[in-house]
Amino acid sequence: MKNNNKKPSLFDALFPITLLLGLLALAVYFFGDDSSSGPNQIALILCGGVACLIGLKNGHKRKEIEDGIVKGISLTLGAILILLAVGSLIGTWLLAGTVPTMIYFGLQFIDPQYFYVSCTLLCAVVALCIGSSWTVAATIGVALMGVASGLGVSAPITAGAIISGAYFGDKLSPLSDTTNLAAAVSGTDLFVHIKNMLWSTVPSFFIALTIFFFLGLNSAEQLTNNQVDQLLANLENEFHIAWYLLLPLLVTLFLAMKKMPAFPAIGIGALVGALWAILFQQNLILSYANDGLTVIEANVMVVWQVMFAGVALDTGNESIDRLLSGGGMASMLNTIWLIISAMVFGSIMEKVGLLKRVVESLLAVTQKAGSLISTTIVTAFGINCISADQYIAIVMTGRMYKDTYKDRDLAPENLSRALEDGGTVTSALIPWNTCGAYMQSVLLVSPLEYAVFCFFNWLSPIIGITCAFAGFKVKKLLWKSNEVPYQVLKSHTE
Repeated sequence: MKNNNKKPSLFDALFPITLLLGLLALAVYFFGDDSSSGPNQIALILCGGVACLIGLKNGHKRKEIEDGIVKGISLTLGAILILLAVGSLIGTWLLAGTVPTMIYFGLQFIDPQYFYVSCTLLCAVVALCIGSSWTVAATIGVALMGVASGLGVSAPITAGAIISGAYFGDKLSPLSDTTNLAAAVSGTDLFVHIKNMLWSTVPSFFIALTIFFFLGLNSAEQLTNNQVDQLLANLENEFHIAWYLLLPLLVTLFLAMKKMPAFPAIGIGALVGALWAILFQQNLILSYANDGLTVIEANVMVVWQVMFAGVALDTGNESIDRLLSGGGMASMLNTIWLIISAMVFGSIMEKVGLLKRVVESLLAVTQKAGSLISTTIVTAFGINCISADQYIAIVMTGRMYKDTYKDRDLAPENLSRALEDGGTVTSALIPWNTCGAYMQSVLLVSPLEYAVFCFFNWLSPIIGITCAFAGFKVKKLLWKSNEVPYQVLKSHTE
C-alpha cells in the first residue's frame, strides 16, 4: 500500500519542541519546584496535541497516531510497576526500622565533611555490583538522604552525589540493562563497549569526586555531639534499632546481583520489610493502629496501609516525623502521571516522523568523525528530553546513526559509548523523563534542584564530546571482505 504521508518540514518538527520548552519554562516561572505536580503534565499533553495536528496535516491517520501513543505508553509499564513496588518498599522499610537503622549507623560513622564523597563512592560500588541505578536510589539512596537530613548537609547536593555514583556504577556494570542495550543496538561486544567507555567515564567520575570533596569541606554544618546524640536517642525511642534490620536491604541487593528483574526484586524486598516490621516493630505498629483492633488485625491493617499509603508518623517530634514519613504506592501516582504525559508527547513526535526529521537535519552538518560522535551524544540527550525515556533515547539514536557510522568506517564502540554518554547518564537530569521523575519520587528532591550537582552526569557527555573532537580513542574500521566485514584498526585522530 502506497504511503501518501507528506514529509514534515523542519519547521513542523521544531515547532512542538520549541513550544514545549517555552511552556515548561513558564511552568517553572509560575509554579517553581511544584511544576512536576501538574503544570508539566499539561504542557506535555498540549504539545502532544500540537504534534498530532501536524501529523494529521501531513496525512497521518488518527488511528495510526493513537496506536503509536498506546505503544509508547506500553513501553513504560515496566517502569511504572517498579515505581509502585518502590513506593511499597520505602513504606515497609520505614515501618520495619530498616531505613532508620541505616540512618542511625550513618550518623555514627560518616563524617559530615566527607559525606558527599562517601555517598558517591558507596552508590558507585553498589551500582557496579548490581547494575541498577534505580535500585541503588531506592535502597541506599533513601537512607543517605535521611543521614543528610540528620547531619544538616544539603539535600540537593546529596541527591547529586547519590545519582552521580549510581550512574557511574550502572554505566560500567555488565549487569546493567542500559549497558547491554547500548552494546546490542550498536553491534558492539559488551566488554569491548565497557572498556571503551572508561576513557570518558573514569575521568568524569574522579573530577566529580574532587568537586564533592571540596563541597563537603565547605558546606557541612558542624553539629555538636549533643545534637547527634539527641537524633540517635530519638531514633532509638521510636524504633527498635539492630543490625539484623538491614536484612531486607541485603536480600534486595542479593536478588539484584543475581540478575533478578527490578520489579520482583524490589517487590520481594518490600514483603521482607513487611515481615520484619511485624517481627521487630510491634510497639510502633500497635501505636499506629486504630483503637479496638486485635493484635493480628492491627498488624494486617497497618502493614497493608503502609504499602499503599506509606508511613505518616505523629510522634510529637517534628524532625523525626519529617525524616521518617513517606513511601507507599500512592506517593508514586504523580510521577506515573508525569511519565504517561511525557510518553504521549514523545510517542506522537516519533510516530509522525518529527524526531526523524530533526535528526536528518543534524546529519547534514556532520562531516567528520568528531562532529558525528558529538551529534550522536546531543541527539541522545535531545531524545531523552522529547521522548522522556532513556531506553527510547538509546534505541532510537542507535538505529538512526548505526549505518552512518559503518559508512564512515567508524567502529561500533564509538556509537555505543556516545549512546551512554548522551542517553544513559543525562536521563536523570530531566524532570519529566522517567529517570528524573523516579529520582524525585525516591529522593524527594526536584531535578530542578539536584541536576546542577550531578557532576558526573554532566561531565560524561562533555568529556565524550571533547574526546571526539580531539580524535582521542576514536576507532576506525578496516574493511576486508563480505565474510568478515570489518575489524577495529586503531585509534584514529582526524
